[in-house]
Amino acid sequence: MAKIRSFEFNLRELAGATGDFGTLFPLAIGYIAVCGLNPAGFLIMMGLANVVTGLAYRLPMPIEPMKVLAVVAISQAWSPSMVSASALGAGIIWLLLAMTGVMGWIAKITPHSVVRGIQIALGLLLAITAVRMVSTGWLLGLVSVVVVLLFRQSRYAPAALVLMVLGIGMMAVQGNLVQIDPPAFALPVWEVPPLQEVWQVLLLAGFAQLPLTATNAIISTSSLISTYWPARKIKERQLAWSTGAMNLGASLFGGMPMCHGAGGLAGQYHFGARTGGANLMEGTLEIILGLFFASSIVALFGGFPQAIIGAMMLMVSIELMKFARDVRRGRDLVPMAVTVAVSVASNMALGFLLGVISHYVMQFILRRRHRDGSTAETSADDPTRLMTGSPPEEESS
Repeated sequence: MAKIRSFEFNLRELAGATGDFGTLFPLAIGYIAVCGLNPAGFLIMMGLANVVTGLAYRLPMPIEPMKVLAVVAISQAWSPSMVSASALGAGIIWLLLAMTGVMGWIAKITPHSVVRGIQIALGLLLAITAVRMVSTGWLLGLVSVVVVLLFRQSRYAPAALVLMVLGIGMMAVQGNLVQIDPPAFALPVWEVPPLQEVWQVLLLAGFAQLPLTATNAIISTSSLISTYWPARKIKERQLAWSTGAMNLGASLFGGMPMCHGAGGLAGQYHFGARTGGANLMEGTLEIILGLFFASSIVALFGGFPQAIIGAMMLMVSIELMKFARDVRRGRDLVPMAVTVAVSVASNMALGFLLGVISHYVMQFILRRRHRDGSTAETSADDPTRLMTGSPPEEESS
């Protein structure tokens, strides 16, 4: 058996590192432009989280914004201190879940069919968003899909890097690169979030974020790692530890609430990432951007063609949904279908809950039928049991 490398630094790893940028760009712009988050703190803390997790896990490990918190924060125009407070609250909660072992217990009772249902639902939701982004430029989106199909396996011109170069080239043609300021050194600012705001943001969105993080960022990510790298299993409790630690650190330097994610991992893997080198390269890039180009981040992210990002997200959504093929038993299809339907129609937390309930209800019904069938079969073999209620006499030898 060939030895699995922990770190590689090549174009494919670099391309894979960009595989989860589709969800990062729009939320990063919202946090910075609407909430007034310091771009230096945002990027440097995210970069450090990438570097540390890459070294710790020695595998591609996505670092993404916590989506429920991000959407609520941007829609309500939270202040920077509220964003940092939400990261502090998330950090404390996930460290507690890791220390107490609760996360491991939740993972233990979660059926495989429900995990796959969450992944399919995430794939469908990504596909819906991707199509919306591709609709801003159908021809460019189609060209981007063709580029992915032709160059995804290339070691010398990986698809994600080809698309990044294409996007930057289009920004130059459209004059968007003129808005980028010259490099200027910046550092994040140390500041402890007000503790009264921690409870406030937990009530506004923090508690609603927990089920999504547990299902997508912890359980589904652990499952996907086992699928991609069977020899390197990472337990849910380990991911809970890293989620808590990186949020606690980010909260003190103006960062945002962060998590892992099955969608990000699928994107990284789809575009070539296979080792912790992808995280080290992505983290280094983010730290450089935060240190020297913080003032230009909104222009850089905002000017990148949406159709290209949408095409990348569309291919990632297909990557996520393909894992449904290993759910074949009829009794597993119902919980998976319930999870998908409710997650897409309502939210993933409710989809997860109803999926788990439907699984155990079906298990109860099947056990009941099996028990009733066994009783009926025994009674048919010995009709006297129905009349006397006593066991049949043993035959003499």
